[in-house]
Amino acid sequence: MKFTFAVISGDGIGPEVTNQAKKALEAVAEVYNHVFLYKDAKIGACAIDEKGVPLPEETIKICKEADAILYGAVGDTKYDNNPSSKIRPEQGILQLRQELKLFCNIRPIKAYNKLLKNSPLKREVVSGTDVAIFRELTGGIYFGKKELSKDGKIAFDGCQYSEEEILRVAHLAFKAAGERRKKVTLVDKANVLETSRLWRRVVTEVAKEYEDVSLDFMLVDNATMQIVLNPKQFDVILTENLFGDIISDVATVIGGSIGMLAASSIGEKHALFEPIHGSYPQAAGKDIANPLASIISAAMMLEYLGLEDEADAIHRAVQKSLDLGITTKDLKAKNQTAALTSKVGDFIADYIENQEDSNMNFKNIHMGQSTII
Repeated sequence: MKFTFAVISGDGIGPEVTNQAKKALEAVAEVYNHVFLYKDAKIGACAIDEKGVPLPEETIKICKEADAILYGAVGDTKYDNNPSSKIRPEQGILQLRQELKLFCNIRPIKAYNKLLKNSPLKREVVSGTDVAIFRELTGGIYFGKKELSKDGKIAFDGCQYSEEEILRVAHLAFKAAGERRKKVTLVDKANVLETSRLWRRVVTEVAKEYEDVSLDFMLVDNATMQIVLNPKQFDVILTENLFGDIISDVATVIGGSIGMLAASSIGEKHALFEPIHGSYPQAAGKDIANPLASIISAAMMLEYLGLEDEADAIHRAVQKSLDLGITTKDLKAKNQTAALTSKVGDFIADYIENQEDSNMNFKNIHMGQSTII
């Protein structure tokens, strides 16, 4: 089969980790007899430097014509240190979500057995955790009306939701729960916010269409605490934009490294897949960033396209890299030898192409040679 992917590497470590995801995809194409074409596009600080805007029209065109989008990261310290800047890299991804109508962000949170020691939470708390967070992505306070008084002393951010916006993400969450452990938890602040009360009314009606899926409710302050105290109680979490942003970041402590977490942003016609770790500019160009989240996002992209076996090959390669300790320094103890970003990518690609051979030559990994013997 033939697919065209828009590749938006972005800023900081984005290009480095995205290149490793492409290695995995090329290995999949070789093994499963596919043709993957890549169209590079710019977003964020690199786009501002070259085009003067965080999201060039050319990037939008490439994304709309692609079968799916592989995304890296945006952000640069020169903008972080200048909060008054009117043009910012992050505007690019927000605008792209709106242009492509990517209304649902899905973030899987999984505890890998080999990484339980890396989590600041107790092993018995996080072991076995497998949660999917469904976050509405194009509404709410992030996209609401914003005002600042003339004297700069009073600010206003409006939060607005429509029934239609809630319906479309709710149906995705319930469908996913039906294929998982059949439970949806709606996280809101219905005791205070009118928008949350609308969410409860709409989602309660949607639940009636999915008789095999149970629905419960949890206020966001309690949910933030519960995701740390007892994450295994959750199956699918459904929530609005701001709450989802906060909860999904809190949940990163479960896996022990933000470098392991990927996400997808889904619309009716388009879909984008990304690691969630950000641009991490301090590590850019050093070949030390963890590429596994980007590689996992490539697997999620293949699942979206219906290539389940191919996605499973990537997931198994990631698991093997964890089992054998072929990982970057964020997953290592201080006295342990870490693999470089590029060498982790090489291993993943080699394993996909040689899935039956689990004898590894660790010396070759660090020399940049083939990892399979």
